[in-house]
Amino acid sequence: MNAERHLKGAVEMARLFRDAPEALAETLRFSERVVFSLEDLRYNYPHEPVPAGKTAHGHLRDLVRAGIAKHYPDGAPRKVLDTIAKELAFIKKKEIAHYFLTVHDIVFFARGEGILCQGRGSAANSAVCYVLGVTAVDPAETDVLFERFLSEERDEPPDIDVDFEHERREEVIQHIYGRYGRHRAALAATVIHYKPRSAIREVGKVFGLTEDVTAALANTVWGSWGSGLTRDQVRQAGLDPDNPDLARVVAIATELVGFPRHLSQHVGGFVLTDDRLDESVPIGPAAMGERHFIEWDKDDLDRLNMMKVDVLALGMLTCIRKAFDLIALHGGKRLELADVPKDQPQVYEMLSRGDSLGVFQVESRAQMNMLPRLRPKEFYDLVIEVAIVRPGPIQGDMVHPYLKARKNPGAVVYPQPGSPHDPDELKKVLEKTLGVPLFQEQAMRVAMVAAKFSGEEANALRRSMATFRHVGGVEKFFDKLVGRMVERGYDPDFARRCFKQIEGFGSYGFPESHAASFAKLVYVSSWLKCFHPAAFACALLNSQPMGFYSSAEIVRDAREHGVEVFGADVTASCWDNVLEHGERGLALRLGFRQIEGFREEWAEALAEGREDEDGAMSSIPSALVGDGSQISTFIEDLRRRARLPKAAFVKLADADAFRSIGLDRRAALWEVRRLPDDVALPLFAAADARDLGRESAAPLPEMPLSEHVVADYQTTRLSLKGHPMQFLRAMFAAEGAVSCSELGQARDGRRLKAAGVVLVRQKPGSAKGVVFMTIADETGIANAVMWPSVTKAFRKEVMGARLIEISGRVQRSPEGIVHLVAERLVDRTIELSRLSERELKPPIARADHVKHPLPDSTLSDRAHSPRVHPRDVRILPKSRDFH
Repeated sequence: MNAERHLKGAVEMARLFRDAPEALAETLRFSERVVFSLEDLRYNYPHEPVPAGKTAHGHLRDLVRAGIAKHYPDGAPRKVLDTIAKELAFIKKKEIAHYFLTVHDIVFFARGEGILCQGRGSAANSAVCYVLGVTAVDPAETDVLFERFLSEERDEPPDIDVDFEHERREEVIQHIYGRYGRHRAALAATVIHYKPRSAIREVGKVFGLTEDVTAALANTVWGSWGSGLTRDQVRQAGLDPDNPDLARVVAIATELVGFPRHLSQHVGGFVLTDDRLDESVPIGPAAMGERHFIEWDKDDLDRLNMMKVDVLALGMLTCIRKAFDLIALHGGKRLELADVPKDQPQVYEMLSRGDSLGVFQVESRAQMNMLPRLRPKEFYDLVIEVAIVRPGPIQGDMVHPYLKARKNPGAVVYPQPGSPHDPDELKKVLEKTLGVPLFQEQAMRVAMVAAKFSGEEANALRRSMATFRHVGGVEKFFDKLVGRMVERGYDPDFARRCFKQIEGFGSYGFPESHAASFAKLVYVSSWLKCFHPAAFACALLNSQPMGFYSSAEIVRDAREHGVEVFGADVTASCWDNVLEHGERGLALRLGFRQIEGFREEWAEALAEGREDEDGAMSSIPSALVGDGSQISTFIEDLRRRARLPKAAFVKLADADAFRSIGLDRRAALWEVRRLPDDVALPLFAAADARDLGRESAAPLPEMPLSEHVVADYQTTRLSLKGHPMQFLRAMFAAEGAVSCSELGQARDGRRLKAAGVVLVRQKPGSAKGVVFMTIADETGIANAVMWPSVTKAFRKEVMGARLIEISGRVQRSPEGIVHLVAERLVDRTIELSRLSERELKPPIARADHVKHPLPDSTLSDRAHSPRVHPRDVRILPKSRDFH
């Protein structure tokens, strides 16, 4: 890459080739002979899914018939049969049966391997997809709108998204490569654009800024979005915004935001062909091993009418499958998604309390607050819950009208057209959502019914709804939609409100089919949490990272639901978290995966080392506990059998995993640190044992509980012994700060202050700059709201505090939902140092804030102290931030 790498103008080219003008002339003669066009590329669907002797459409028709018999053993409703016939006719006309067969082939493989999967998105509007087993939305229970999925006007291939377990999706990807060959299968590309963070880092590097300065600037950016850096953000980094060099870097970085940066692989969009793909587009190896991708993105593929199958990953499917496995392992029925009992009242009662931590799609602060207001009582309520807390309905002012209508459904009035039109035409479209269009399909049906849009016009409206924020287009339908509705006798104000609501869907509204697909998983995960809380919590922990909440909050929630939780232990734990029998039923045993830096192969070796000659778990003699000599021998023998490095035992001791043999953290560290640094060969094992010798036990000072809790968080990211805030409670109470539990009981309008560990920070695009923060202490969690003015005044605290104090006014809704509306914030992260006996050095210079701009930078001084363990740099795990 250099300054010459760009397309030069004709004058510049003539100057460069002034000694050989015939070379320029030859380029023109050559280009005139090139008649290739991208339209010359012909795409052929893969032949593999079609059995020999059959046509693609004939095989699809046979699969559909078999699917109808499987899904409707008593006969399919006439509505479903008519929909399927309509879809099959369209598929035959467009010659796209191969596409449906290919997707079915992939899903069939996954199910055969026991991998949970489910189609979603607009494809769930297809009855054919349902009977093929690709999607889970029954067309007999919902109003599918095939035009939302495919239509005559859309001259493009179908696009079906299928979610697979995120831990096993790679098996599906490698199956696709193996079945179709790497010369015919590749991932699509995606264009990565500059975001503020990457722009400031790269421009700063070009201009010679040091890494600490660019990092300080980058760390003032909230998330990955935005238009650039402000002067206040530069000051927040401890830098001078009037410095000309810095000002130039910030200006150029701001201008660079949005420019293409590099080409990367799509998250799961596969391109499959019957011919060699590399004859049409270059195929290159991806950064991830065993993967290849092409240089075309989704828009390129749509332009060329090439098939793309989205093989996506979903963590909740992994969690559900693991929960099903645990239930079956401990005597329960082997379950699949379709086997989960439907419409259990206890599930809806739990959700109506906002008790949804860990539940798919409804565990965010906004969803938890909506659940008590919506109070779901049936499955369709979950469909609405998934869809209503989205930017589209919020921007379109649909949320409050719907909640108002839900309180008094009998008072809902459905606008009517003039005579001679059907007075109930809109009621038929909007009755399920009480007169408020919450879904994209409803917006399209309103246009088709009230303004008599054709299917093609409605589809064009759909496309504009999806893109108006970026390229415009929805406004061109204003006159057509409003005008036709008024012509047919609708009130002009109502027609304009309808358009405003439809326009809101451009800010990301859900199709009903997509919401219904997700609602299935909402119900299943809720059912697991309600009836199998131990298995659900265990599966959640084994599926991390995913969701909103950390392992500590998942464990806290499980204990609040009556689940016993035991710590990771050298004599009982495996790599994964497991279930074992406790005093109150199934209990959760934390696994070695929770220990920071512990390796899976170490866990496997340790489990094998614990087994006796018959492969059973060796029992731990009761006489071992308290006998220092036997304990030392046991640890040495276990290490020798497992053949683990000393570092593995140090991490186990650091995580307090020797409690079952009578050693707490300090005593265990004392024992394991005397182990030899290298694992001895069996021939020299006896000699090693003699060389170690026996040391007289020296009483060690008892480790304070607060230090135990800190060490737990540092090594396992959670603690069963306590919460950091309980040791700071007296200090905060003396300052007038209430607990999260007390905040939840406070009256509306009361001014108070609370403090807690920051769990989640959110800044939704639909919230107009409002930041939502969830904090936790030993009594529970609480939610705070920061208006833009407060966020601007306390930006550093909002973005970086790990332990925060918030002063403000209590806002309590009629449903009992409580927020603390912040007026002042104080970063109290430094107080975490009180939990340790070691002193914390105070910051000594402003320059330290340049290198470590976030509020916990004072703690990072400890990394430079030779007396402090590297893990002491971090006391609490980072919050999970969503932007």
